[in-house]
Amino acid sequence: MSAAEGSPSVQTPSRWHDAMRRVTTGNGLIAVLAVLLSLIAGSILIAITDADVQATAGYFFARPADTLSALWHAVSGAYVALFNGAVYNLNADGFVAGIRPLTESLKFATPLIAAGLGVGLAFRAGLFNIGGQGQMLMAAAAAGYVGAYMQLPVVLHLLLAIVAGVLAGGIWAGIAGVLKARTGAHEVILTIMLNHIAFYLLAWMLATQGVLQAPGSNNPKTAPMHDTAILPELLGPAFNLHAGLILALIAVAATWWLLERSSLGFRFRAVGENPHAARVAGISVGRTYAYVMIIAGGLVGLAGVSQVLGTVPTGFAGDIDAGMGFDAITVALLGRSSPLGILAAGILFGVFKAGGFSMQAAEGVPNEVVLVVQSLIVLFIAAPPLVRAIFRLPQPGRRIVRKPKRAKREVTA
Repeated sequence: MSAAEGSPSVQTPSRWHDAMRRVTTGNGLIAVLAVLLSLIAGSILIAITDADVQATAGYFFARPADTLSALWHAVSGAYVALFNGAVYNLNADGFVAGIRPLTESLKFATPLIAAGLGVGLAFRAGLFNIGGQGQMLMAAAAAGYVGAYMQLPVVLHLLLAIVAGVLAGGIWAGIAGVLKARTGAHEVILTIMLNHIAFYLLAWMLATQGVLQAPGSNNPKTAPMHDTAILPELLGPAFNLHAGLILALIAVAATWWLLERSSLGFRFRAVGENPHAARVAGISVGRTYAYVMIIAGGLVGLAGVSQVLGTVPTGFAGDIDAGMGFDAITVALLGRSSPLGILAAGILFGVFKAGGFSMQAAEGVPNEVVLVVQSLIVLFIAAPPLVRAIFRLPQPGRRIVRKPKRAKREVTA
């Protein structure tokens, strides 16, 4: 009697296993899990800072149910207040009043989306554009001057103010791009210095009559924008949402087309992947750096335009950027420098900004908790191996090896 064994063959993963591997090793899941971990950490901070939780924790071992109940009420109350203040007010009378929080979130998200696109576009080309503050301030100065101190017909006035702001942001970022291309200076140092220059330059313009300071006023603030230069309201006077959201959505579509469908976007991505290989392939790396910074600055400038002509058309001061130039870095990181990802990340951060005020007013949660949650998102986004380790996800590039089944032994007489 003899036995013969068939040679085992290595089985290839099925489509289901391959799809799961793509999901678990993809960047999108990491972003979602980073937000989830940050919300969990925020829950811990909310519980620690709640007075009822602190009081019931003193006799936890005697009556643990009281502490658990206080924990639940503190965390759930805070996040319900976040939902009511940022998405839909469940306590409002009627749909129109209930949907108002969502419009506020979209209003806060509008400049974040535009500025995030500018930062994300530079990331795709291998540049770190942290000059969003300066680019927004210069765009605000240009758009504010046109909007407040020039008399033009209705449509032309608004268009000229928008174009002036976008061009000012592009030129300001283009300075860093040209210096990077010509001298090799690092864009981080350049943009930081340009931020300081823009801040003090705007402060001088706001304090000088005949430049940006309102006539007859000693306050460092501009005159109100003319009605012909204000971005129109999208949903009527009952809401603060303006047409800047439409401009931001157009910018998302244009940036996606630029990166994914145009030859210029291909050069951006090629230089971002490997500038030495791109140079060998005949791409002018220096010229690409200049182009990408000009376009990125124009996108950030659009954020400044929406602030000046939409959010605060009554005139602005030196704090018009409201820290959004640096928040845009977080939005770009969370969105993985993808236009659609930046759109989603901008809306999420708009929800945090709008809902943070509601949490503070309704539940007494410090607004700094929201800032901590946003900072933790950046931390987890910047450390994908940590997120994968916490959730036991496979590392990218590592394929799941399936043991081959043993061949059946055939018995012959």
